[in-house]
Amino acid sequence: MPNAKKETIIISLGGSLVAPGEIDIGFLKNFKHSLLKYFSKNKFFILVGGGKIARNYQKALLEFGAKENDRDWIGINITKLNAEIIKQMFLGNAYPKIIADPNEKIKTNKDVVVGAGWKPGWSTDYDAVLTAKNNNVKTIINLTNIDYVYDKNPDEFADAKPIEKIDWKSFERIVGNEWKPGLSMPFDPKASKLAARLKLKVIMINGKNLECLEDFLNGKEFVGTIIQ
Repeated sequence: MPNAKKETIIISLGGSLVAPGEIDIGFLKNFKHSLLKYFSKNKFFILVGGGKIARNYQKALLEFGAKENDRDWIGINITKLNAEIIKQMFLGNAYPKIIADPNEKIKTNKDVVVGAGWKPGWSTDYDAVLTAKNNNVKTIINLTNIDYVYDKNPDEFADAKPIEKIDWKSFERIVGNEWKPGLSMPFDPKASKLAARLKLKVIMINGKNLECLEDFLNGKEFVGTIIQ
């Protein structure tokens, strides 16, 4: 099948899946194994987040009075380190450079394009939406560490209810309007507003259960949330 006819999907890969503490080699090998099955019909942009490690660095900087801009930059640098691992993992199938500017239009026959953080003020989620806009992609899979989007924070509220399908307007009421460096949200508020305007479909899937990712890619029912 010619590459031009492949559907391109963006995966926003949570940094805490890549490196919850140490680099999670087991997860990365399983993630690679899952995606390799779909190279005959899909191309993937993989935008990698900073995750818990980035937030730890940002918290340390804050203790010493660092401004928001400086905390954002260190998070961006962590995303680039994580992205280097993903690019190396798909060596031979991957575009040769890590994309740092989501406004760049990429033309390549490679099956994987890896991206990292862009500039202060924007999250990896927002970068994923901009990448979708500039490369004519309609679907973003957000691999995170939760099974569903919930109507409220399940860590704080025992009666939080999982949501299988939700429209953008309702989702924006859950996540609010403000984004700050290190914010941990299912999909950040700025990214959500732009995704809604572009009429993108965002799929929230727990990256710890890659069978759910494969179910979605196979067009089967899956555990996760569709935002549309």
